[in-house]
Amino acid sequence: MSFIATPEFLHFPQALPLQSGASIRDYTLAYETYGSLNAERSNAVLVCHALNASHHVAGVYAGQDKSEGWWNNMIGPGKPVDTNRFFVIGINNLGSCFGSTGPMHTNPDTGQVYGADFPVVTVEDWVNAQARLLDRLGVQQLAAVLGGSLGGMQALSWTLQYPERVRHAVVVASAPNLNAENIAFNEVARRAIVTDPDFHGGHFYQHGVVPKRGLRIARMIGHITYLSDDVMNAKFGRQLREGLNLKYSTQDIEFQIESYLRYQGDKFSEYFDANTYLLITRALDYFDPARAFGGDLSQALARATAQFLLVSFSTDWRFSPQRSREIVKALLDNRRNVSYAEIDAPHGHDAFLLDDARYMGLISAYFDRIAKEFA
Repeated sequence: MSFIATPEFLHFPQALPLQSGASIRDYTLAYETYGSLNAERSNAVLVCHALNASHHVAGVYAGQDKSEGWWNNMIGPGKPVDTNRFFVIGINNLGSCFGSTGPMHTNPDTGQVYGADFPVVTVEDWVNAQARLLDRLGVQQLAAVLGGSLGGMQALSWTLQYPERVRHAVVVASAPNLNAENIAFNEVARRAIVTDPDFHGGHFYQHGVVPKRGLRIARMIGHITYLSDDVMNAKFGRQLREGLNLKYSTQDIEFQIESYLRYQGDKFSEYFDANTYLLITRALDYFDPARAFGGDLSQALARATAQFLLVSFSTDWRFSPQRSREIVKALLDNRRNVSYAEIDAPHGHDAFLLDDARYMGLISAYFDRIAKEFA
């Protein structure tokens, strides 16, 4: 059974300096918490979200069917991250479209909707904003920071920006930066959006339209990269929608995989903001802690003092095991305490969200170990 989750909001009037040199003020962050902060304030776990997720990590909303948090299988009473022991915090990142200040909100400096004028944000900016929220909650040190994919990049960045505030970092299906192929996928998705006639240079709100065509294509591209070839073949293969009846049409949906991708694209275009998609994929592209060290990841990670668990999945070609092993090597170069597991799972990048027994058991065992530190 899932518990009832309640979104909360904190307003920050003071300006947050951004890596770009710009700043943002009078912003709001949406967040949720699960479990209770202990008397020593030593059991807090921050969960960082990936591209199309939010602060709604676990539980359900009262009176709403099908409102389970995006990592509900991982977090909750008796689950691998047990909210009977840990105080879990999910924060919606700046620029998102799920409650925190983003492109669809009003710019206090102009009185107009931000739209394309919302400042570019980076992983490091998100971490700084998260740190401010934790300050307001009275959490000075995290028992752990946990994230998958883009969330894993934030977890890694936490250990570099605030090393004294993180005891453990759990980085799942992630990478120290994006390779050229990943940046290319992001760029194709962005071009699909910005060339949609309804995009209007990012100010489509004023025109009462949404660039749904571009969003659909962006989501279809992304979704292909999240799945493995094995899963796509097992799920759809070359199945036709109408048995053996070919229409010999270049426009109609013929194959089941086409139907699935169009469904995913249609659904995504109904709830996700186009400017948010551009912002978040660009934040992915920019993340590279080794850049300031001439590309030397070992030097970049020398600042980290946390203990680490890294997890990768054998069929994840978007964030391959090799990328996790780069982080492991750099940490070992610095004699850091690191555990690493490569899970043989068929599900591709999406495996980090699924119920593989070995994966769940591993996370559960690691958090059992963390809990012993404050028991």
